[in-house]
Amino acid sequence: MTHVANDSIAKRNLVVLIAAQAILGSQMSITFILGGLAGQYLSPNPCLATLPISLIILGSMLTAPVMATVMQKHGRRSGFMLGVVAGGLSAAIQVYALYIQSFELFLVGGFLTGVYMSAQGFYRFAATDMASPAFMPKAISWVMAGGLLAAIIGPQLVKLTQDMLAPVPFAGAYLTVIALNIIGIFLFMALKIPKPKPIERGQSSGRTLMQLLRTPQIAVAMISAMVAYSLMNLVMTSTPLAVVGCGFETDQAADIVSAHVLAMYVPSFFTGYLITWFGVRKIIALGLAILAGAGLVALNGVELENFYIALILLGIGWNFGFIGGTTMLAASHTPEERGRVQGLNDFMVFGMVTLASLSSGGLMNCSGGSAQEGWQAVNLAMLPLLALAGGALIWFAVTGKHRESTLN
Repeated sequence: MTHVANDSIAKRNLVVLIAAQAILGSQMSITFILGGLAGQYLSPNPCLATLPISLIILGSMLTAPVMATVMQKHGRRSGFMLGVVAGGLSAAIQVYALYIQSFELFLVGGFLTGVYMSAQGFYRFAATDMASPAFMPKAISWVMAGGLLAAIIGPQLVKLTQDMLAPVPFAGAYLTVIALNIIGIFLFMALKIPKPKPIERGQSSGRTLMQLLRTPQIAVAMISAMVAYSLMNLVMTSTPLAVVGCGFETDQAADIVSAHVLAMYVPSFFTGYLITWFGVRKIIALGLAILAGAGLVALNGVELENFYIALILLGIGWNFGFIGGTTMLAASHTPEERGRVQGLNDFMVFGMVTLASLSSGGLMNCSGGSAQEGWQAVNLAMLPLLALAGGALIWFAVTGKHRESTLN
């Protein structure tokens, strides 16, 4: 999959991908705000309330390698079109599931939402396809910054549309998701990334999966992204349940999630520049420290300000850790290995996120009997993963393996 770097084309594609992240990405805010609440409404067991969100992550994990293969063989546009079709279909299924009050059918829709989420995960990689090495961190960062508008659009759509099809709760918001995906079809028609050239006979296709995993830079990049994303999902999945369970309103939960998503994406306007100035390892380390701070604030109380501060820190920490890991990964492979590495990375990342999401509902609803105790259990569960990522980063620095990298 060899493309000649051309920053003028890369910048043109960047506009399309930022718009996609903003408009299509808002459906993920809607899904994460309402997924647990809709699950609680439909589920016969409160411990399964966040299972719809877990199925989204599972769907994303399982389809990431497939999506990478589709894009490697047929191009980015084909993969992204497949994603929006899946996103629209999943929302239609979930609207119907809410009407007939079928938890099982709602779970099917959640899994299909994961197919869209998998495709969205490749927006950041698509931004680097035509970019020069110097422009790569900025391109990744700016695509992620498109989520800033998603952070505003998604929660506001929840407020405006969740009761649109009353007395069926939440169905109006899921109906809106269908319209967002239809817009996506027209957006991706403007994407200009050449289809990959097939590997000719005798031409090397690069390292095997095991060789890639044994490459220190790739291993540390994946661990950093896995931990940053899974911790963000672990805490965010339970947040609406914790906020409502502690006596606040659904609209307040939506505002907290909105602040969190803003914190996820606002730093993207300068994260790429920070990586260029200070080095990717320092930015990842800073992200892990901020994630730890989010857990400490959450453990310190369940007042509204605690939720806001903790979720804002959670978003910033995710941004530095995830963009840092993505940037490290983008500099660690050849063009021929691109699809293999990216598919493997997102399979690993969303595999860890699936486990975090499944754990989130159990920790929140089955840890003691009160929302406060469940929320405390969720935030204490951050510690082992923070230790894993911090240890990997320290090993990478101490052993000097980072000297093999083009990024310091």
